Amino acid sequence: MSISMGAVYGYIRVSSSDQHEDRQLAAMRKRGIPAGRIYVDRQSGKDFDRPRYLALMKRLRPGDQLCITSIDRLGRNYEEIQRQWRMLTREKKVDILVFDMPLLDTRRDKDLIGTLIADIVLQVLSFVAQKERENIRQRQAEGIAAARARGVRFGRRARPLPENFEAMLALWKAGRISCTQAARGCGMPLSTFRYRAARHAQAPSPEKPLRCK
Repeated sequence: MSISMGAVYGYIRVSSSDQHEDRQLAAMRKRGIPAGRIYVDRQSGKDFDRPRYLALMKRLRPGDQLCITSIDRLGRNYEEIQRQWRMLTREKKVDILVFDMPLLDTRRDKDLIGTLIADIVLQVLSFVAQKERENIRQRQAEGIAAARARGVRFGRRARPLPENFEAMLALWKAGRISCTQAARGCGMPLSTFRYRAARHAQAPSPEKPLRCK
């Protein structure tokens, strides 16, 4: 078994600001990777704009090893994962170790058969990773649609109306004050007063919409 003698680096990506990299960091530290060689991107992979990953690419040299916890850290879809893998292993001559799939360890079995097996495993896993992300998005969309059908509302809960809202609304509708004066009296932005007034009326007639003067 041929083992890389170059420097060992780790790469971590979390897909959104509400996720934490603790699990991935723990896995890197368990392998003895120094903190200075662990690169972390804490942003979405939607547009693949990953500054720390790009900085790592500039630092890697032939014979170095890149460690990742799972194959989907390399890309956002099947094609991107394949492209990054080829660039790292063939152009940069870097070894890759995927923690959750020991078969994807390019330090081992560098003969033709070993390389072929790794390529097949990579294709299967990257395809599965992409399909799983697509399935998750589909399940989320279906869940949201079902919840909305049950009357569940999403987004921030509306603030309670001020106590004088009804009085201000009545004065405005009677033409005794302007919409701007009513909004100011409620301590609301004009746009908010107009929106809450329309909601209060539930379904204003298209022929006689509520208009602010």
